[in-house]
Amino acid sequence: MINIYELMPEIMGEEQIYISNLLKDYDDKKAQQFINIYRARRKDPQTILLVTLVGFLGIAGIQRFLTDQIGLGILYLLTCGICFIGTILDLVNYKRIAFEYNQKQAAQIAFMLKGM
Repeated sequence: MINIYELMPEIMGEEQIYISNLLKDYDDKKAQQFINIYRARRKDPQTILLVTLVGFLGIAGIQRFLTDQIGLGILYLLTCGICFIGTILDLVNYKRIAFEYNQKQAAQIAFMLKGM
């Protein structure tokens, strides 16, 4: 059994459970491949929080661009984070935004490794 905490001590909570479930059927070599790719693609929630705070300086939406939500990023950029309401909501939900992005990335990587 792969101990995800030892392999990726930087992840916690829901993300740790999700990654553990993805890796439960992987051998050590495939799990290591997954982790190497995942680390490169993963967005840290604190990074999302910091770039969301930049939205209060007039450059709103960077967090949406980082998480591949280009349409919302443009909308936030052009409307000052929809008059700062969207930016405030993103400050409250920054962990969820990062987790949803990371979840999609993990699923893509798992799908890619199944083909190998």
